Amino acid sequence: MAVEQQARIGANGVAGTGRRRSRRDEILEIAVGLFAARGYHGVSMDDIGAAAGVTGPALYHHFAGKEAMLVAALIPVSEGLLDGGRDRAAGRPGDPRAALESLIDFHVEFALANPAVIALHLHELDRLPDEPRRRIRRLQRLYVEEWVTVLTALHPDLPDGEARVLAHAAFGLMNSTPFLGGEVDRRRRAELLRAATLAALTAPTTPA
Repeated sequence: MAVEQQARIGANGVAGTGRRRSRRDEILEIAVGLFAARGYHGVSMDDIGAAAGVTGPALYHHFAGKEAMLVAALIPVSEGLLDGGRDRAAGRPGDPRAALESLIDFHVEFALANPAVIALHLHELDRLPDEPRRRIRRLQRLYVEEWVTVLTALHPDLPDGEARVLAHAAFGLMNSTPFLGGEVDRRRRAELLRAATLAALTAPTTPA
C-alpha cells in the first residue's frame, strides 16, 4: 500500500485517538498523504482541493496554504509523541526494562499507524518557517530525553550522549515503516519491530 493511501491523522496527530474527524481533519489527512507520496513541492493547493473534493475558497477556509497544513500535521504529532513518551516512561517506576518495553510498544504503534507523517518528518521538516521548525525540534529533543532517562537507568554506566545515539538508532529502526512493503501483515511487523528494537537497546553497552 502506498504511503499516500496509509495516512491517518488523529485528534492529537497520532492515529487511533477515536475522535470523530472534522472536515478539516479529512483535508489535512489528504494533504499529508499527498505531501508524503509526491513531496511538498510536488503538490499544489489545487491538487489537494481536487483530492478532497472541495473548491479553492473552501480549502482556504480551513488552511491559509500548504505551509499551514504542514505545521498543522507536524506539531501535533510531536506533541503527541512527547506526551505519550512521558506517560510511558513514568508509568513503570523502578523498572527501566518495563518502561523501555512500554516506550517501544508506544512508538511502534505510532510508526505503523502514521507512515505518511513519518515521511514528512524525515523529508519535509526544513520546509517550515524558523519558529515552528524550532518548536518541533525542541519537542523532538524532549522526546529523545525520555528515552535517554530510561536507557541510562537500564544501563547505569551508559553516558547520556551514548544513550542518545542508541535512542536515535532505535527511532531509525522503528520509523522504517513508510518504506516497508505489504508482504508482512501489520501484527507481525509490529512484533518484529518490537523484538528488534528491544534487542538492540538491551544489548551490553560496555566497550569491546
